[in-house]
Amino acid sequence: MKDKDLEGLLLKYTAALKTLETEISILLQDYEYKNNYNPVEHIKSRLKSYDSISKKLISRGYEVTTKNIEEQVLDVVGLRIVCSFLSDVKKIVNIIESSDQITIHDKEDYISNPKETGYSSYHLNVYVPVYLIDGVTMVAAEIQIRTLAMDFWASLDHKITYKFKGEIPEEIKEGMHKCAKDIRALDQKMLKINNKMQEIKDDKEII
Repeated sequence: MKDKDLEGLLLKYTAALKTLETEISILLQDYEYKNNYNPVEHIKSRLKSYDSISKKLISRGYEVTTKNIEEQVLDVVGLRIVCSFLSDVKKIVNIIESSDQITIHDKEDYISNPKETGYSSYHLNVYVPVYLIDGVTMVAAEIQIRTLAMDFWASLDHKITYKFKGEIPEEIKEGMHKCAKDIRALDQKMLKINNKMQEIKDDKEII
């Protein structure tokens, strides 16, 4: 791939990330203003590195070209939204779905159907518009939405996978899978506590 082509691609992805961050920020501010509640704990964003992109394409049998990057690697632009409670995940999905700037083309619910490893998160594969001199181009991005507990597990899982370079001992796998179940149970308990708190709050407001 020519350096010029890579620079042009990086420009589009950088612009797409800025567009996505700005749109999400505006939507969340609007939601908080109207509902007096912010469902988000924190947001992280990233652009996948060229080395990571290349490895992903090669592992799938594709040549590293601009066309293949745009068509086959749909998570170069990534945004992770971390919230407190399970109920907040759906709220955030609904908020994003209300956007005229973000086009959702696929959803992956790993909360209702966790991966075999125990990984849980809600993924939205989206397109965002990037306005350039030659016109508008739609750029792919991935949005991950998860609770604090899920994010904690995923962070540790990533470190373990990196440490063992994919060859994770069975004992470690079983331990992480058990932890994933414990975390799902914890999320449910925290949700019940939050719902009870809301009931008490509503009762006091009625009185």
